[in-house]
Amino acid sequence: MTQFLASIGSLDELPAVLNGGADLIDVKDPAQGALGAAPLAKIRSIVAAVGGRRPVSATLGDLPMIPAVLAEAAWRTASTGVDFVKIGFFPGGDHAACTAALGRVAAQGARLVAVLFADRAPDFGLLDLLAEAKFAGAMLDTAGKTTGALPDHLSMQRLSDFVARTRQLGLMTGLAGSLRLEHVPALTELNPDYLGFRGALCGGDRTKQIDPHLVAAVRQAIDAASNPTAAAGAAIAAASRSSGAPSMISAKSR
Repeated sequence: MTQFLASIGSLDELPAVLNGGADLIDVKDPAQGALGAAPLAKIRSIVAAVGGRRPVSATLGDLPMIPAVLAEAAWRTASTGVDFVKIGFFPGGDHAACTAALGRVAAQGARLVAVLFADRAPDFGLLDLLAEAKFAGAMLDTAGKTTGALPDHLSMQRLSDFVARTRQLGLMTGLAGSLRLEHVPALTELNPDYLGFRGALCGGDRTKQIDPHLVAAVRQAIDAASNPTAAAGAAIAAASRSSGAPSMISAKSR
């Protein structure tokens, strides 16, 4: 079943996503790029506040593809106590060398998730290297947040291929990138482990505060797409209550 990843930029936003039913709390600085890194002290405070109620991930920032730079940043972020460290694989640099360096971090127990960018010609051949390096997972996202959502950059077939290949390799998989409510049904059908949201939780501006009502709307959309039969039954029951007529479910139970 597809789960709900919610990205937060501060401790103040944590109650909205916890109470709204997010399955994974992702910590970043939305004002600093696609994977803007929050200060380590802030990450630690959020991990402490979550207290194990949900897994927590954190991003490294939009860093250059330099093996030593990425490995050092991954170590620092893992030391905060997060469950997952998210690392952007941007164009340029030696991806094989970066993966090998990060593999040594993973060998020490850090659970690493690579983020590939749909709007930067992602190379799905990298997935095999990630699996060999014992990464925990791989996600697709968008580097630019003003040029369209994930499905605007890759076809549903390409997205399906990504999810299928990551699963075949034993990697956790996620889809994100300016996703909106209308994207949920089709993307849930691909059965990724996570759908990731930030802008949709803030009314479209990812740098603004998260709105608890929008968190609840995403939670409801994912639940409905994952279990349409139950969602249809709930809708019928709600309509029956509002009209005063007995629902089919309650009538059968008498």
